[in-house]
Amino acid sequence: MFVIRPAILDDLPTLLKLAKMVHFINLPADKDLLSAKVGRSRRSFAGDVDDIRQREFMFVLEDLESGEAVGTCTILCCVSWEGHPHIFLNAGKRSFYSEDLQLGQTHTTLELGTDTSGPSEVGGLILAPGFRGHPERLGSLLSLVRFHFIGLHREMFAERILAEMMGPLTPDSGTLLWEYLGRRFINLSYKEADLFSSRSKEFLLALWPKGEIYASLLPPEARALIGKVGEETEPAKRMLEKQGFKYHGHVDPFDGGPYLDVRIDDVPLVKATTSMRAVAGIPAGNGEGFVSHKGRGGFRATRSAFAIEGGRLVLPVEALEAIGAGPDALVGFTPLPESRSKPRRTKKN
Repeated sequence: MFVIRPAILDDLPTLLKLAKMVHFINLPADKDLLSAKVGRSRRSFAGDVDDIRQREFMFVLEDLESGEAVGTCTILCCVSWEGHPHIFLNAGKRSFYSEDLQLGQTHTTLELGTDTSGPSEVGGLILAPGFRGHPERLGSLLSLVRFHFIGLHREMFAERILAEMMGPLTPDSGTLLWEYLGRRFINLSYKEADLFSSRSKEFLLALWPKGEIYASLLPPEARALIGKVGEETEPAKRMLEKQGFKYHGHVDPFDGGPYLDVRIDDVPLVKATTSMRAVAGIPAGNGEGFVSHKGRGGFRATRSAFAIEGGRLVLPVEALEAIGAGPDALVGFTPLPESRSKPRRTKKN
């Protein structure tokens, strides 16, 4: 069985190993940066962070059989404010027409943009390769349980939430878009620029040219990456789109991957989340959902079969044990739409 819990310092070796497999700003492959993130997360879970700009929640997926962390994901409560903008490239269109030639052209343009409205963000999601394609659908558990947590703590998050989707990378973990565009203005490799941006993005604002850049000037193989995701990222993108996330023409300046966003109150899983008293039993039917409990061991969540009887949530004993919930405990609950359970009918005596 698998459980979602807060990251702890003992997870650092695993987190660093996972971070080296990808290039996420929200999961830097740097021991000191990761340690600081885990520390902020632990204080956030404990309720000791009043400043929303410093509040973030870092989760790990633990294999209860081995006790090892096999994946991670993050929620940032606020990613931008005055003096610390969220930076993106706005992919627009410009059309031109010649009366003499009776011909027209439409070009994709890229212009550096900023946002200081303070949205929240989901990111930093990675699952160890050996657990991808697992029959318990661990990727979706890691991705979607974040909306269960947001639904339980709606007041801690912004009106809108972003998701940064990674663009296609080359076999050596580079990106043609950065090589043909970004590196023309900022003489750093993709890996160097991506790592430095986890500390500061001032260099982008200082060195990137102002105004529109015509993507037509780029080689076709680089231009084709704008707003696209890598093959491994496609399932995560589809899961977020089912939760209402949409692409509005904003892309990452480094790899060209799309930024998706949605109003948090429009996310189906957030709206479906509630709290209920739970009892142990054998659920009838095929209902499945996220369940969680915050006990002495902190927040713990898993996906479980369930039924509803007499206003109580019926859960298997192993699910209650996994989340550390005792008899009649108040648990967080999000029914999953593909298998919503109806209250079980009981016979009248």
